Amino acid sequence: MPRSDAKVHAGRMAYHAGLSAEASVIREYETQGYTFEAQRWRGQGGEIDLILRKCGVVVFVEVKKSRSFEAAALRISLKQKQRIFAAAEEFVATEPKGLLTDMRFDVALVNATGAVQILENALSEG
Repeated sequence: MPRSDAKVHAGRMAYHAGLSAEASVIREYETQGYTFEAQRWRGQGGEIDLILRKCGVVVFVEVKKSRSFEAAALRISLKQKQRIFAAAEEFVATEPKGLLTDMRFDVALVNATGAVQILENALSEG
C-alpha cells in the first residue's frame, strides 16, 4: 500500500473506531435513562461528540478511546475543552432557556476492550 493510501486507511480506521466507541457510550447512557439528542454536533465554535438529555439537563459528552482508561483521559487538551464549551454555548443558545439551560459536561472513556467509563462533570473551565 503506498504511503498516502496507508494514511487514508488509518484515517478511516480511526473514524470508524470513533463511531463504534460513540455508539457504545450512547448505549451506556440510554441504559441509565438518558435520551440521545445528537452525535458529532458541529457549531462554529467546534464539535461535540454526543449530546444527551435527562430530567431537563443537557449533557455534552466528549468521548475518548485508547488502550486504557488512563491513556484515554490524557488525550483531552485545554484547547479542546475550550472548543467544546464554545460549541455547547452555541447549542444551548437555541434552547428555550438559552444560557440558563441546565447542562453538564461529561467525559466518556472507552478502553481497548470496548468497556466504557463515564466521568460526570469531568470538564471544567479551568
